[in-house]
Amino acid sequence: MVRAHIDLSALRHNFQVVRNLVGSRSIMAMIKADAYGHGLLRVAEALPEADAFGVASIPEAIHLREIGVTQPIVIMSRFDRAEQISLCLHYQLAIVIHQLYQVEILEQNPPEKPLSVWLKLETGMHRLGLLPEEFTEAWRRLQCLSGIQKPLTLMTHLACSDDPENSFNHKQIQLFHQVTDYFPGPKSIANSGAILSNPETLTDWVRPGIMLYGASPFAGKTGEDLGLRPVMNLIAELIAVRQLRQGDYIGYGADYRCPKDMMVGIIAIGYGDGYPRHITGASVLINNILCPLVGRVSMDMIAIDLTLAPNSQVGNAVILWGKGLPVEHIAKCANTISYELLCQVTRRVEFKSTNHE
Repeated sequence: MVRAHIDLSALRHNFQVVRNLVGSRSIMAMIKADAYGHGLLRVAEALPEADAFGVASIPEAIHLREIGVTQPIVIMSRFDRAEQISLCLHYQLAIVIHQLYQVEILEQNPPEKPLSVWLKLETGMHRLGLLPEEFTEAWRRLQCLSGIQKPLTLMTHLACSDDPENSFNHKQIQLFHQVTDYFPGPKSIANSGAILSNPETLTDWVRPGIMLYGASPFAGKTGEDLGLRPVMNLIAELIAVRQLRQGDYIGYGADYRCPKDMMVGIIAIGYGDGYPRHITGASVLINNILCPLVGRVSMDMIAIDLTLAPNSQVGNAVILWGKGLPVEHIAKCANTISYELLCQVTRRVEFKSTNHE
């Protein structure tokens, strides 16, 4: 059985790293996409110190309210229909306004009670956000609505915070201040990369995401390099040990041929569990020894070279990523990023929360 051990003590450690970096500023813990694959509800319950939670959709937020989460919850992108206003009011959810049509929805359907609103400025990422002239118009129109809490919280999103030396970061920050310094209200710029590398972005609110889960936003660095601890430990079991001869083939396509007589282990995990199929050069950790993959990743199984771990036995636990084997290393072998690996672990994997404090 494949297990994802979610280390809540590591999660809280990483939150404290954020707190140490940002001081008394407010922290919105980003827990969208099922808390980056770690489990929306368990992560929220483990972070009572968070000043707010950021999610992508209203259903995610409602789940949090139904388990008793009382902190502010911000819907980052998916407010687009009038009928959602009553849900946001009932569950006390904040929304992000990033297009003028959303303002029109509020004008045509004035909230009966004060609704919390964040206003997003487009500073160069060109995904979601109001252009400077739209931003000013939206702010003024929202001031005329009695059902909107004042002041608004003003925010933007950095495109290159994972590259601290990129001059585009400064251009975005500069534009944000040029536009928003004329308006009252708290401000928010920093995501994980900015929190870790750019004090200039530390305004009233920060929005850590990937760093909470112990992974690095920076290429070439692991979470451990940054003082973080991995929250997800993906673990499977050795289900077979085979002694193969030089020239024997392994796996689909027969595209791996044993270069020598060798011991090979079969592990019960595959792309059906979220382990990436198109991966090259990766290793797993068994009995604290790194053993390389051989052959293709199948739906339910992978094969490893046990030359360096000849005493391995059926039933031994195998770490695919986590403590001792950073997810960033596996992501690099799969030509992707840690965010994707963490988010794509499938529901047939058994999740279990642990504490080691």
